[in-house]
Amino acid sequence: MNLWQKYTPELVTDLYEFTMAESYLREGMDAPATFSLFIRSYPRDRAYFVSAGLEHLLELIPRFRFGEESLEYLASLGKFSSSFLHYLENFRFTGTVRAIPEGRLFFTQEPLLEVTAPIIEAQLIETLVINVLQMETLIASKAARCVQAARGRSLIDFSLRRTHGVDAGVKVARASYLAGFDGTSNVLAGKLFHIPVVGTMAHSYIISFPSELDSFYAFERAFPRSTVLLIDTYDTVHGAEKALRVARKMREKGLDLQGVRLDSGDMVQLSREVREIFHQGGFPDVKILVSGSLDEYTIEEMLNAGAEVDVFAVGTRMGVSADAPYFDIAYKLVEYDDRPVLKLSSGKKTWVGRKQVYRNLDEKGRMKGDTVALLQEEPPEGQPLLETVMEGGKPLREAESLKTVRERFQREWASLPEALRQTRPQSSYPVRISASLQQLEEKTAQEKKRTELAPLP
Repeated sequence: MNLWQKYTPELVTDLYEFTMAESYLREGMDAPATFSLFIRSYPRDRAYFVSAGLEHLLELIPRFRFGEESLEYLASLGKFSSSFLHYLENFRFTGTVRAIPEGRLFFTQEPLLEVTAPIIEAQLIETLVINVLQMETLIASKAARCVQAARGRSLIDFSLRRTHGVDAGVKVARASYLAGFDGTSNVLAGKLFHIPVVGTMAHSYIISFPSELDSFYAFERAFPRSTVLLIDTYDTVHGAEKALRVARKMREKGLDLQGVRLDSGDMVQLSREVREIFHQGGFPDVKILVSGSLDEYTIEEMLNAGAEVDVFAVGTRMGVSADAPYFDIAYKLVEYDDRPVLKLSSGKKTWVGRKQVYRNLDEKGRMKGDTVALLQEEPPEGQPLLETVMEGGKPLREAESLKTVRERFQREWASLPEALRQTRPQSSYPVRISASLQQLEEKTAQEKKRTELAPLP
């Protein structure tokens, strides 16, 4: 069995999830619990999040079962009782999951997902839930910012070689395509998710030939209907002039040079010079693709400075969300055995009880504000965002296609106010807490202060 086959979801868990579960079992605590997953605050320059990762989570939770090898390993730790290990032997998740569907936009303090299940079950899946949803939401949100910065130009995911692992690379390709990218260099992701795959050549290919022009002609012979040439190996302008010669030879055969790629240098000035070479040479439709240390900030700066670019190949900085590599995301117990619960820790506020988020749109169909309310209260105006996606531990529907999720994101994006789409937004989206939720929160906090902060006997 290889390393990848040994990865099983039931052990994608922090040790303290098991120690708490053992104690719950000893104490006979098996009442329903609700945990709420939310993001406390925005990273720098963020004003929204793009929901992603739910489809993967719904695939993994039913597989959260303890086989012989997992049980043997847990027993070898010498920490757990035989009765607890026997409990795990028969474990399966039987609870309910309510979540904001993939491709929808959400904001701070809003539950992205809520899990209601016997407390051991809801506790044991905590780490898996956070790990899956944070990473894919993080990348989809970063990718959406790149799409906005590109102003309608194509974007390709070039991040695989520098993502944090093979699994991450596949998820980056999916999340970026969900949020509006047009393709990926990742062949595995292309196969798994039917994402268009895109690639050209490396500098090693160019320098392996006697001359740059020789390499260009060789590549054209191999891929005459999809020729894109890397032109910055020695000198970008000279490379463009050689590529123009190739374009002329191809035209004689009834073929078209598809594009050229720039990977270094002053992209603004060089792209303008390259565009002029092809325009003057009678090939105005040859596309200019740029790559190398790109993200929403550099894309915006390049276009503001007048860069002539048709396609941005975005790699490392998007694939690891370099400027904001994590979210302040939390999965917190908000209800146990039909009573609201909370923590009083400074700066770590949670909203009690099971909740729903309601979205209001203006007369033009633009988002104008959300309300977080208790699930059981009289619903305020607006469209409810969280949907029941799992009941009795089983998904309620077939997995959604990436095409469906991508189209949902595009509809959502069209309704987001322009001010919030900016690379450096100066305003935030209004999220209101319902009066009933505020009252229950205050009542629960006061009761907890009275009992927990009283002098010890």
